[in-house]
Amino acid sequence: MQFELIAQDPKSKARAGKITTAHGEIVTPIFMPVGTAGTVKAVHQRELENDIKAQIILGNTYHLYLRPGIELLKKAGGLHRFNGWQRPILTDSGGYQVYSLADNRQITEEGVAFKSHIDGSKHFFTPETVMDIERAIGADIIMAFDECTPYPCDYDYAKQSMEMTHRWLKRCIRRIEETEPLYGYEQTLFPIVQGSVYKDLRRASAEFVASCGCDGNAIGGLSVGEPAEMMYEMTELVCDILPKDKPRYLMGVGTPANILECIALGVDMFDCVMPTRNARNGMLFTTQGIINIRNKKWQEDFSPIDEQLGGYVSTFYSKAYLRHLIMNKEILGAQIASVHNLTFYLWLVTQARQHIIAGDFYEWKKQILPVVSQRL
Repeated sequence: MQFELIAQDPKSKARAGKITTAHGEIVTPIFMPVGTAGTVKAVHQRELENDIKAQIILGNTYHLYLRPGIELLKKAGGLHRFNGWQRPILTDSGGYQVYSLADNRQITEEGVAFKSHIDGSKHFFTPETVMDIERAIGADIIMAFDECTPYPCDYDYAKQSMEMTHRWLKRCIRRIEETEPLYGYEQTLFPIVQGSVYKDLRRASAEFVASCGCDGNAIGGLSVGEPAEMMYEMTELVCDILPKDKPRYLMGVGTPANILECIALGVDMFDCVMPTRNARNGMLFTTQGIINIRNKKWQEDFSPIDEQLGGYVSTFYSKAYLRHLIMNKEILGAQIASVHNLTFYLWLVTQARQHIIAGDFYEWKKQILPVVSQRL
């Protein structure tokens, strides 16, 4: 994997870059649709490519390991061949999913014992087995196995967890170095900075991660309930330490406002379930602001969902029709809303990139932020 820094905004830390992988180029800043179980929910691959203009999508190690299972993915020739997506894929290591199973898992130095949320069967993840699983899934970018601490989290626990995550990272790197990719193309490991909301821990973790010399780095353990200002403070601190010549990925973030603010702090890559999850519940992100399509005010609004955004679903279907579908729990409603929201998120980061290259990102952000954040 290669990363090229193309432009930097003169009044903020926002940057535009280009990541080159075996499955194609990714221009940054970028938003990555979440395809947890090998699919971005309710969205065809053709729509991801042609309408949404996604450049990279996510898969999740925990979910893919349980279903369809690693042996099936190996027989298919990896996730790219299994789901037909031929552009880059990133896999989350499952650390966050295991963290969210608080009642069904036990963390030790060796790894994590957990029960499947599907059938209660028992499993054990170690840094080594997770690297093997991610090798088998075949993603272009694979995440190190870490522990994501909850918020709030006391200092001693956060410190012990961070130190264990660092020891696990060494084991992940060792495993990657002693194994080969299965499908004939390179896979790149990203370590994850932890440390909860404690400045000294975040600083120590960022310095350790930077010293590992990997080709890209991630920031984890944020957007787990802490105030937005605290998230921005930790993000800025870490971005100032992580290498400038490598991509920075802020995991699981977030709202359009979160993304714009964190681009301004130096983040290159984002993912979040929000656009698709909120879409299924009738919340739409538009170029004019946020719409709850369930509200009665849209019942007789026959204008397009978002004419300014462009794209097929946003200009073909009306707000009134989409409201009808969502209120009746029609599957098509979830599909239209999901494609629309993801199209908006990719439009937002594309606009950010254009303004970074033009040198006026800071001014544009001040104008666009209140618009896309307002409730209509």
